[in-house]
Amino acid sequence: MEAELKNKSDNYIQLNEDDVLRLRIRDKEGNDTGNYLEFDLEDIELPLKYQETLEKHKKNIAYYNNQIKIIDKKQDHKGRKLLSHNEEEKIKASMEFFRKEVEVYNMFLGENGVQKLLNGRKLGWGTLAEIDEIIQRDIIPQLDVCKEKIKAKIMNKYSPKRDDVIE
Repeated sequence: MEAELKNKSDNYIQLNEDDVLRLRIRDKEGNDTGNYLEFDLEDIELPLKYQETLEKHKKNIAYYNNQIKIIDKKQDHKGRKLLSHNEEEKIKASMEFFRKEVEVYNMFLGENGVQKLLNGRKLGWGTLAEIDEIIQRDIIPQLDVCKEKIKAKIMNKYSPKRDDVIE
């Protein structure tokens, strides 16, 4: 009896995924890695996430630049190491900047988005610029198109309709 009830209640419903952007990731040889970034372009929060990403990015840059200025004002001393004390501090400040930037980009790209793009490589000096270029080239235009489609859908669905107007 319990099995019969279970089978009768196995009805499913699912929302459409009309505007999901899936970007497959390739390695440096052009082979599919099996990883992808996925964006629900109708996600109401997605533009806000991108805006927050840009704001935090600007703050990170300002903080990094201030750190470099502080290091430059310190008296430098060369020890027995390859790098001087200030050079070492600048590299550490850069590493901290990159760590914060990965967190910021992952807010928008999704969990481990940067790591998926890196595909096992280490973060390099130009990697963040490449990621920013990918976002600007491949994601933002799609988001802009979808925003216009959503506006049109909302206006069509919820704008007041008047029967007494002759067209």
